[in-house]
This record gives sequence, structure tokens and C-alpha cells, in this order.
Amino acid sequence: MKLPPKATKPTMYFIGVTTGKSSIMDIFPEWAKIMKLGDVELKGIDAEIHAPDEVYRSIVDFIKNDPLSLGALVTTHKIDMYNACKDMFDYLDPFAVTLGELSSISKDGDKLQGHAKDPITAGKAMDEFIPPNHWTDNDKYACILGAGGSALAIAAYLAHEKWGDNVPRRIIIVNRSAPRLAESVNRLAAEISVPLSFHLCQSCELNDRIVEKMLKGSLIVNATGLGKDRPGSPLTDNCVFPEDALIWEINYRGTLEFMHQAIKQQKEKNLIIEDGWSYFIYGWTEVIAEVFHIDITDDMLNKCKESAKDYR
Repeated sequence: MKLPPKATKPTMYFIGVTTGKSSIMDIFPEWAKIMKLGDVELKGIDAEIHAPDEVYRSIVDFIKNDPLSLGALVTTHKIDMYNACKDMFDYLDPFAVTLGELSSISKDGDKLQGHAKDPITAGKAMDEFIPPNHWTDNDKYACILGAGGSALAIAAYLAHEKWGDNVPRRIIIVNRSAPRLAESVNRLAAEISVPLSFHLCQSCELNDRIVEKMLKGSLIVNATGLGKDRPGSPLTDNCVFPEDALIWEINYRGTLEFMHQAIKQQKEKNLIIEDGWSYFIYGWTEVIAEVFHIDITDDMLNKCKESAKDYR
């Protein structure tokens, strides 16, 4: 990991693993014009997955103490960033504290702020493809492969009390790392009234068994990161998806093996398949608004979507 030089103009950062491959690097200048941000810049900061604490602390320290470094969007490192740096923030929003993750870093004067935007942005993305009242028959599961920040946010949104009875019969969290799975238990068990199951599956074959037991019409989510920064899928090619399932690949770029596995069964199983493009749009516009202290109007959002469509 190499820190960028001191900012010479108002700058926002993208903290990830392979940030240079993201479409946002080309899209951001166009969005800056739409949002009337002025002469600003977006820079990537790449760090290895599960980097040492000192790496995350050096990134936060740099942003905190560089006047023209205004904030950042965090991906992949959301939970690790929170655990390593939570004491460095003057304010952490309730979602960040509850879920133990950071997806947005911003400043309010000389105060450093941390937010977890995923419960908002993942929710907006899901609202676009999950039919209204999809869960009211209480006969469908939500199976989330992965236990990182996005996974916890998705579970929290699906189980929110505002939905009343329109929630999954059960939410299943599947992960290959025991410590990360234990962390998800600690974060979600006391916050969610929907029944939860947690499964430690250290092979794709075990993941297959979980997915194949899901009821008709269930939601299956790839929140592992596989197929984006690292090639692969949490499932084998032999996994059989449930009929009428909603398949959400939360990545929009990369090799996307999970999504291609679903596409092969789409017609036979009547699958609804969604990639991560809307999640990408909502995730970035929410954090940009936080970093630059602007309101994103519906007209502005529509213009951002239109300007970005050629990069999909």
C-alpha cells in the first residue's frame, strides 16, 4: 500500500483492492460536473485484503490530517477499517456502530466522521428488483454468501421492522471464516427479529448444499467478493439454484462467475438475476453527497445514471 501525495485540490479517495479497474475513475469527472462540485479529484488507494491494522490507520491518519483530503468511499475493507480505526473518528453513525463497518469517511469542519451507508444503498438496489410484498407468504429464505460489511447490511435491511410481516422466513449467513462468521453473529443476533442461521462452510461444495436447500423464490446473494477483486465463485458449477429464485451478484465488474453460473440455469429455473450496477450507482452517489456536503436530487441522480450507462 502506498499513500498518495498531499492533495493540491479538494480530493476524495476510493479505498479498495483494485481501484484502478473500477468504472468510477472514468465516471467521477462527469458526475462532478452534474453535481457542480467544482475542480475536485478522485484518487484510488489500494490495500491488500485483510491488511494489517497499521495500514488502515495510516490511510485514515492521512485523510484526517490533510486539509484538502475530504473523505473516502471504502469497499472490501469496511469491517477491517472499522476495527482498526474506530477510535480515530470523532463521530460514527448508528449503522457503523451496530454493524461494525465503515463505507464512508468524511469531515465536518475539523471533525472526522464515519458512516455505514450500505443499509441505505443496498436497500435501494434491492428495492429495484425484489417485487413488492415478495416475502408476505413467509415461505422464502434469504441466503447471503459472505459475512462482510455488505452482507450484514443486506441482512439488516431485509429484516428491518418497518417491513412488518414482509420479511424472509429466515436469513441464512454463510461464510468460510470462523472469526468473521462469529462477528456477524455478535452484530446481528441482538438487532434482528427475523430468525437467523449461520453456517461455517469452508468449501464450495458445502455452500452448494446450503443453496440447494433454499425454498422456491428465495433470494441468493453473492456478497463474498469472489468474481470481482479475486476470480471465482462461492459455488461450484454443479450447484442447482431453487426455482423462481432471485439471484443477486452484488459485483458489477470482474469475472462474475457466480452470475454466469446463474445465467446458465436462468431459463430452466425461471431465475431473476441482478448484478451490482444499481448498488454501485447508489453506493457512490450517497458517499459523494456525504463527502462534499450536497443533496442528491432525483433529477441529479437520473442524470448520473444516464451519464454512467455506457460504462456498465
